[in-house]
Amino acid sequence: MEAKAQLRYSRISPRKVQIVLDQIRNKPINEARAILKYTMKAACEPLGKLLESVIANAQNNHHMDVSSLYISQCFVCPGPILKRMRPGSFGRGKRILKRSSHVTLAVKEKE
Repeated sequence: MEAKAQLRYSRISPRKVQIVLDQIRNKPINEARAILKYTMKAACEPLGKLLESVIANAQNNHHMDVSSLYISQCFVCPGPILKRMRPGSFGRGKRILKRSSHVTLAVKEKE
């Protein structure tokens, strides 16, 4: 059995989120919580909330034992990009891309 949670339209670049997800992939829940708490990255705060959400889903909806959970799957997909303009040199306009991301986190019980 697998419990999932999604974070959609997060206003952080998928490239920045992927760095943190690579650190917590296939780790037990307690170790993943510690990594997210003490890593100084912008993506750690929303990923910590997503981890707590997926733990609650596993406990309440699927009746899983929290002490034996590990992160089985985590990935990020790019979301919509907000396109903005900023004045550039010689009267030109420079494009600014404000990226967003969709994050999926899944946990399983160890056999």
